Amino acid sequence: MHMALTHMNTILIFDQTGTGPSAYLLNHRSHGGECHQNHANDLRDSSCFAHSVEYHIDTNSLRPLKIESDPFCSSGSFLSNGTLLQTGGYANGYKKIRHFEPCDDGRCDWRLSKAKLAKNRWYASNQLLPGEKERVIVVGGKNAFSYEFVPRKSSGIPSYTLPFLHNTYNRSEGGNNLYPFLHLSSDGHLFIFANRDSILFNYRLDRVIKTYPRMPGGGSRSYPSSGSSVILPLDHRDGFQKVEVMICGGAAEGAYTAARGGQYLEGLKSCGRMEITGHTNKWIMEDMPHPRLLMDMVILPTGHVLLINGAQAGAGGWNNADRPAHNPFLYRPKKPLGKRFLVLQETNVARMYHSSAILLPDGRVLIGGSNPNERYVYHNVRYPTELKLQAFAPQYTDHRFHSVRPSNISIASKNRFHRSNNNFMDSKSDKINQHLRPSNTSKKHSNIGAHHVSRRPSNPSKKNSNIGGHIINTRPRSMSREKGHGFHPKKSHTSSINNNIDNGDETINIRYGEEFHVTFWLGRKLNDKVEFNAYAPPFTTHSVSMNQRLLKLRSSKVLEGDGGWVDAVVEAPPSANVAPSGYYMLFLVNGGIPSTAQWIRFVHA
Repeated sequence: MHMALTHMNTILIFDQTGTGPSAYLLNHRSHGGECHQNHANDLRDSSCFAHSVEYHIDTNSLRPLKIESDPFCSSGSFLSNGTLLQTGGYANGYKKIRHFEPCDDGRCDWRLSKAKLAKNRWYASNQLLPGEKERVIVVGGKNAFSYEFVPRKSSGIPSYTLPFLHNTYNRSEGGNNLYPFLHLSSDGHLFIFANRDSILFNYRLDRVIKTYPRMPGGGSRSYPSSGSSVILPLDHRDGFQKVEVMICGGAAEGAYTAARGGQYLEGLKSCGRMEITGHTNKWIMEDMPHPRLLMDMVILPTGHVLLINGAQAGAGGWNNADRPAHNPFLYRPKKPLGKRFLVLQETNVARMYHSSAILLPDGRVLIGGSNPNERYVYHNVRYPTELKLQAFAPQYTDHRFHSVRPSNISIASKNRFHRSNNNFMDSKSDKINQHLRPSNTSKKHSNIGAHHVSRRPSNPSKKNSNIGGHIINTRPRSMSREKGHGFHPKKSHTSSINNNIDNGDETINIRYGEEFHVTFWLGRKLNDKVEFNAYAPPFTTHSVSMNQRLLKLRSSKVLEGDGGWVDAVVEAPPSANVAPSGYYMLFLVNGGIPSTAQWIRFVHA
C-alpha cells in the first residue's frame, strides 16, 4: 500500500498491479478494450481492475486511476509544484518514472515519463533536494548499491556507487538495508540510515561527511526488519540548526530467516534519538511500551509523534509477522526520558505488512492497507487483505476543545491574500458544525468527527497511562465487493473522513525568509502562545514516510483585536535546506490544540 496526501485534499492510494483482481472493476482495461462483470475471463484479468485510486476526503468517494507499470514497493516525493514524482517498482516498473499532477476537475491521471531510471529501483527511498534547479535523489533498492538523481545532472552520469550500501547489506536476512531512511539536514547534507549504521552525505560532491556511531540494541531497523524513522520537529528558536533523528523498532537478529520457517521472533522494543548536527553525535536509547515493527511514525501538528500499525514479532515480507500491534503509541519528545510514551486506545483491525498512515489536514490520521498475502485474500487466512479505511482521532480533535481552536484563518503575503472557509466551528454562533457530530457512537469506535476517552488496554504499562485518541471506521462510497468483484456505487453508512475540509482558494506562495500575515478568530483572550507549525506531507509506504518534516516557525508579532480576532506576523523558513520548496500544511496550535491546516507553498525568490 502506497499513500500520499495532495494539496488538493485528495489522497493517492495504490498497490502493485500483479496481485490479481482488486475490488474495483473498471469499464475498460488499462490498455484498452471493454471489461464485463459477467465475463469470467475479465474477472480474472488484472488489467480490468483499478490498482490506483484517488480518494476524495470531502465526499468520502473514490476515483479510479490508470497506472501503466507496476509500482510495487516503489518510492516517491512531491515536487515544488505539488506533482508526485513516483519512481521504480517491480518487474515492468523497475526503472519507470511516473508523475501525478493533482487537479480539481477529475481529469488528472498518472503519466509515464519517457525518461527512465539508470538502475532497477525496488525498495528504494527518495528525498526532494534543496536548490532552485529541482532534483530528487533516489537511494538504494534491491541489489542496487547506488544512488541517482531525477532529473540527471548535467554531467550525464547515470548513477553513483554508494559503498555504504554494500557495507550494510545482509544477504541472509533479505538485505536489511532496503528502504533506507533519508532525512535532509538543515546544513543541506543528507542523513542516510541503513540496517544499524548511518552517515551524513554530501551528494553534491559524492562524499561522506561523517560516519555516526552504530545504533545500539541489536537486530536491524531497515526493511525487511521494518523499523521506522522521523526527523523530529525543526525549531526557529535554535535557527533550525539542531537536527535530531529518531528511529524506532525493527526485527531481532535472524528474524527474517526464522519467519520464513514459521517462527516469529519478538521484535525490537527500543528507539534511538541522535542529534546529527554539531560535534557530539550519540544515540540516546529508550524503550517503547512493547516491541514493534511494520509501523508508521506520523508527526502530529503539535510536534508529538504517533506510532501506529504494525506487529510485535517477525519481519517484513509475505506472512512473515505475527501478534498485531493494536495499541498506538503517542511519543512526546519534550518530556523527560522514560516519560515520553503514552499507550492509546486499541483497534480491532490488524494493520500488518503493507499498511500505511498519513496525516490529514484536520489533524487526524488516515489508516489503510494491510496485506501480508501474496494475492488479495479476504477469507480463511489469519490476516486477510484489509479494504477498510480508518481514521485515528487524537484527543485534540475532541469537540470540548473547539472553544480554544483557531478558526477563520486568513493568510496574506506581499502579493496575495487567502481567506479560509475550513472551520471547525461557526464564528458567529460558537457552535460545532453539525456534520462533525457522530450519528452512532459506540464504546470502542465512532463515526468520524467524534472523540471519547479510550479504555485502558488489557495489559497496560505501569509507566504509561492510556489516554485520548481513538480509531474510527469508514467505508468509501463506490467500494463494495458484493456480487463478485464489481464496482457498485453504494452510499456509505458513515460520515465522510473529513466533511469539514474543502479545497479552499488558491494557495499562497511565500518566499524564504519572508514575513507573512496570519489572521484568525479565537473568540476569547489568548492564554497560551500560539505556534505556527508547517508540515510537509510525505509519500508513505513500508513504514517509511519519505520527506516528512515539521517546522516550528517564528512569529515576530501577535496582536489581539476586537471580537476575538488575532493577527500575527510569521516568518518563513530561511532556506530550502530547512524546508525544500513545495506545499506545506500550516497548523495554528493554541495551547496544544491545532486548527485545520491551510495550504501554503514555500518558494525561491
